[in-house]
Amino acid sequence: MQYRFPGFLVLAAVLAAVPVSAQAGWTVRPDGSARPTDVKVVAAQPGWKMSTGPAAILYRATDRGNGNYRVTAKIALQPGAGAHQEAYGVFLGGSDLAKAGQSYTYFIIRGDGTWKVKRRRGPDVGSVTRGWTANPAIVRDRPDGPAVNEIAVVMGAQNVRFLVNGQEVWSGVRSEVGGDGIAGVRLNHNLSIQLESFAVTPAKP
Repeated sequence: MQYRFPGFLVLAAVLAAVPVSAQAGWTVRPDGSARPTDVKVVAAQPGWKMSTGPAAILYRATDRGNGNYRVTAKIALQPGAGAHQEAYGVFLGGSDLAKAGQSYTYFIIRGDGTWKVKRRRGPDVGSVTRGWTANPAIVRDRPDGPAVNEIAVVMGAQNVRFLVNGQEVWSGVRSEVGGDGIAGVRLNHNLSIQLESFAVTPAKP
């Protein structure tokens, strides 16, 4: 089922240019006027340990998708991180990420087993899909160990597929979801994750 996205719901009226910082090879861009130093990134095998105070995106300039491509992240949500149902996932089609006019689409999941697709253009943030939707493919938050999910977006010439642990949870139209650009990780408030792997690779037409 596809939902046509007619416009954006404004969630913030003003967005000033926010400094970015690089940590362990990742650039950190927090939301609003938060400090990038309030987001921590440490290289820790396998991958990186990431923790947030403010919500933020994290990216590397070399992780850019063009044409038909796939963005894949294996994320281990640490125990108890889903207590307030903060979301985490990937973003793609990023441009002007260090400026006030930043733009990207993000696919996020929560510890309660729900998902959503959203899009940002500068200060405007809108929902591409309607509400939080449950899907059994999502591994839920657990008190006794990390909840590990592989989150992927496959960008085709016409359509875009959104998958969790190899299962498609939604598909959208490329012209409405977004296209080429930087890809990275999107983390909401007060989360601790282990990013076990992250890759942008070519996809079949």
